[in-house]
Amino acid sequence: MKLYELIDGLNPQSIKGDKNLEIADIAYDSRRVKKGSLFVCIDGTVVDGHSFIPEAIENGASALLVQRDVTTDDENTAVIKVENTRYGLAFVSDKFFNHPSQRLNLVGITGTKGKTTCAYMVKYIMEDAGKKTGLIGTIQNMIGDKILYAERTTPESYDLQSLFSEMYKENASDAVMEVSSQGLQLHRVSCCDFKIGVFTNLYKDHISPIEHKDMEEYLYAKIKLFKMCKTGLVNIDNDYGEKVIAEAECQVYTYGIDKDSDIKASNIIKHPDSV
Repeated sequence: MKLYELIDGLNPQSIKGDKNLEIADIAYDSRRVKKGSLFVCIDGTVVDGHSFIPEAIENGASALLVQRDVTTDDENTAVIKVENTRYGLAFVSDKFFNHPSQRLNLVGITGTKGKTTCAYMVKYIMEDAGKKTGLIGTIQNMIGDKILYAERTTPESYDLQSLFSEMYKENASDAVMEVSSQGLQLHRVSCCDFKIGVFTNLYKDHISPIEHKDMEEYLYAKIKLFKMCKTGLVNIDNDYGEKVIAEAECQVYTYGIDKDSDIKASNIIKHPDSV
């Protein structure tokens, strides 16, 4: 794909070099750069990808996506500057793989607790209905019965789009994924086409200097999903359910046990190994 095609619509702050370059791949780790790659410089909490530009060019990068002014010794390397390279990575990855999430019935599940359980339940319900379903989550990633390695709850945006593309190529029609607050805040799921978003609950976890400074920031990270999806399902029994509904930009249905809701569980019978 041509560089100008990848960045069309990204609204770069500046462009230096040849926009007609053919981009063979995208990398955010300089060690994974190959000839003809676009290297995206992510300013992380531990390391700054801008520091690895020389290594990326040495490994064959023909273009750089940056969020601050940089200089290179190679005049043939194109440099595209954007406001936020995390969003930029999501944008170009979605384009590079030809918008794969649009080809899937994608369900995203967010909340402090219950994401993994809900994701597996949805996957098996969909498969009982005869639909080959992909899963992306904390324990593992799956395409149908095939198990894939999972490094984090919500993969980096390039890896995520690559997974969606692989799911589509292997004839999956549906996908369900755990959507972490970090994944939302750090643009890992930006440009994803969520058909349904699910809110399970919110509790005082993940409040720290390296995650969320307070509950308000944590909540609004979760709410981002409901500004992206087409339909939302919200646990109205949770104290934060009403706030999610108030901020949502999609059609919302509620579910619960105690409060009045659109979908309400009743006559619940618990067994040692089932409900």
